[in-house]
Amino acid sequence: MTTYKTAEIAAAIGVHPNTVRLYEKWGLIPAAKRQENGYRVFTSFHLQQFQLARIAFQIEVLQGGLRKKIVEVVRSSAQRDFDEAILLTKEYLADLETERSHAEEAICIVQHILSGESLATPDCLKRKEASAYLGISMDTLRNWEMNGLLTVKRKKNGYRVYSESDMKRLKIIRSLRCANYSLEAILRMLQQLSQNPNVDIKLALNTPRQDEDIISVCDKLISSLSAAEKNALKILDMLFEMKATF
Repeated sequence: MTTYKTAEIAAAIGVHPNTVRLYEKWGLIPAAKRQENGYRVFTSFHLQQFQLARIAFQIEVLQGGLRKKIVEVVRSSAQRDFDEAILLTKEYLADLETERSHAEEAICIVQHILSGESLATPDCLKRKEASAYLGISMDTLRNWEMNGLLTVKRKKNGYRVYSESDMKRLKIIRSLRCANYSLEAILRMLQQLSQNPNVDIKLALNTPRQDEDIISVCDKLISSLSAAEKNALKILDMLFEMKATF
């Protein structure tokens, strides 16, 4: 059986030896056996597991709990629970596809708003229904409202009801938050867009870079999600191979 010292496995992966130790500490690779002198001994399984982890974290996708799920994939694989890792990877792929659809829809909504066209969106939803439809928590929805991103009308019984225009606005907010825009930048853009449909969105946002508008930002988000999907498919192949080998 081929074995590796810490420095050797670090060189094979292309990382610092401290990274190997951190991955072991975090449970992303299995704990290495130690020699009498205390030196770690890594195997071919460690090498493949490290390669899998590097692919998993190559694209940083944070929204919708995706980061947490891919970490669970890697940890399950490290524990040789390949069936669980495969199941989680398939769920991760489905979630990536959903997030990509959200980003594509946000682009479509903005384009329709700017052109003055209408776009079919759910109407008359309660807060719980709206949060479920958008895939966000009710606390997140409350936070957006408290920060002035949205003002929701109430029925006579006091319940909030989200209109079609509210849902369009929320979809845009959601995609921009996923693209790491601040609440302040989103509020500025939405305020200017409400006052003037012809507003220069890139100037309204003005963050994180002045040469990016909402559509280009969502395009980059879609590119990241698509790259993460390709990596997830590679991980799936690796997991089946590792299951057969180890």
